[in-house]
Amino acid sequence: MSKIDHSLFSGSKEALKEAYGQCPECNGELGIKRGKNGAFIGCLNYPACEYKKPLSNLPVTEVIKEIEGSTCPECGATLVIKKGRYGLFIGCTHFPECHHHEPINKTDDTQLPCPSCGKGHLVSRTNKFGKNFYACNAYPKCKYVLNHPPVAHPCPECNWPIMIEKKSGSQKVLECPQRNCHHKVVITE
Repeated sequence: MSKIDHSLFSGSKEALKEAYGQCPECNGELGIKRGKNGAFIGCLNYPACEYKKPLSNLPVTEVIKEIEGSTCPECGATLVIKKGRYGLFIGCTHFPECHHHEPINKTDDTQLPCPSCGKGHLVSRTNKFGKNFYACNAYPKCKYVLNHPPVAHPCPECNWPIMIEKKSGSQKVLECPQRNCHHKVVITE
């Protein structure tokens, strides 16, 4: 059985000071800390000193591509495609002076009334991973969400006003989205 050389795993405090530097506010030590938004470098004298900086020097949003011939409707500057915390979006090049931004994929209104609240409509949306889903446009008051396209066809079993369209092998199937029903109807074309 071989012995482990523990001196390989011990780091000196001087090496850590050199790696992270000293706190510019109190000259204390800086170290890696974890918060609700992930890891960051912060002063180890917290709460007496609240200095912190991001772990990486990468910008929060990164410019992917400039949209040629586009202009910002608010300030007239060029628009760019940016990648941010929640995925891709279109934004103004004069940020932070101009805060114009818009989604890349516009929401499509299905014109189907929301069966949960009855006030909103179900609209197509895209999550940060590029997957489509359908949600009530009265969000956040109504949080009704479907992962498959809704169809205006009442469920024959429970009378829920819509069903969702799914593929089962080579067949298309309408399925009730209600948790206690899930009645299926095979679509014949």
